[in-house]
Amino acid sequence: MMARSAEGSGTNALRGGRAQEFRAETTGRAEPAVVYATLADLQSHLEWAGQRRSKKTRLLTVEAPAGPAVRGTEFVTTGADPMGSFSDHSVVTEATPGRAFEFVTEARLTLKRGGEPVEWTNVHRYEIAPEGNGSRVAYTIRIARLSSLPGGLRLLATPFAWILRMVWNTMMRRGLRTLVKVAEERANG
Repeated sequence: MMARSAEGSGTNALRGGRAQEFRAETTGRAEPAVVYATLADLQSHLEWAGQRRSKKTRLLTVEAPAGPAVRGTEFVTTGADPMGSFSDHSVVTEATPGRAFEFVTEARLTLKRGGEPVEWTNVHRYEIAPEGNGSRVAYTIRIARLSSLPGGLRLLATPFAWILRMVWNTMMRRGLRTLVKVAEERANG
């Protein structure tokens, strides 16, 4: 199964059909090459985006080829979310060592309360730059498509999307800090 392009077909429940973008940044002591190597090691995602995250919102499984991910690498993940459970298929679209790592995810959220699953197309981008003796890491998620807006996701189609933006930015910063902490631990052996 190949991921559709971010502008792919399908319904889009986002306000005006326009993508929503969320961004977070942090700094850390690990050098850019180590942060990048952590991202390119798809099994490490299970640690920093899974085991070290809240039980309510976390990655649960990763099926990926061994070795560092490169452009075109495909992987499958599952995850927990307060609204239900995720089943994702992703394709790495950029893998520039020490600088950028990006993948496109076709996600399917199965709701706890039943109803039609919600299908998403998300673009995850990590940009890494030297800062002092370590790195500055920026994470951007672009939600390009959503099939429907159940529960709190309805805010994305209103002028009050800023509320959801604040919550997601906090969660994104926590995840980014965890990624950097794992990279720092790897750097220190």
